[in-house]
Amino acid sequence: MREHSHKALTPPPGSPMAQPMLFHASAERSTRTILLVENEEGQALLYDQELSEDGYFVLWAKNGKEALKRLEESHCDLVVLDIVMPGMDGIEVLPKIVSGYKKMPVILHTAYARYKNDFMTWLADAFVVKSSDLSVLKKTVKELLAKNGKEKSSQRVSAQEIRGFHERTP
Repeated sequence: MREHSHKALTPPPGSPMAQPMLFHASAERSTRTILLVENEEGQALLYDQELSEDGYFVLWAKNGKEALKRLEESHCDLVVLDIVMPGMDGIEVLPKIVSGYKKMPVILHTAYARYKNDFMTWLADAFVVKSSDLSVLKKTVKELLAKNGKEKSSQRVSAQEIRGFHERTP
């Protein structure tokens, strides 16, 4: 059995969260790390629990500005990005993540399906509409991590082709 050391992450400033989420730092670093960008604390806790049960390490940021800071501080393998958030929202931070971390898969995860028609969202690898059933999100995470970087190249192609855009609805 693998040994994990636990490093408590402090919740975002101003958060009423009583318990900080845990980041399980493994010496062998075989588990993938997901950055969850979600301003709703209850949803963040649920996603953390579900993704952790699937063997992922989860870092949390409550808005785009905090997400960029987390990406600078920690190695992440994938970003699950909400769109509607205070401060810097998902539409604003998405191009910054894509340009700064070209091989990092990004899943837009929002309750507002209307955003799938916004051309800025096409920079994401996938668009998943929020649902109480997290199976679609979890399946998309698994698929994108499995193929991370395979079809991304330096050739001139459309943003959708580069990012492998997928639309997912429950």
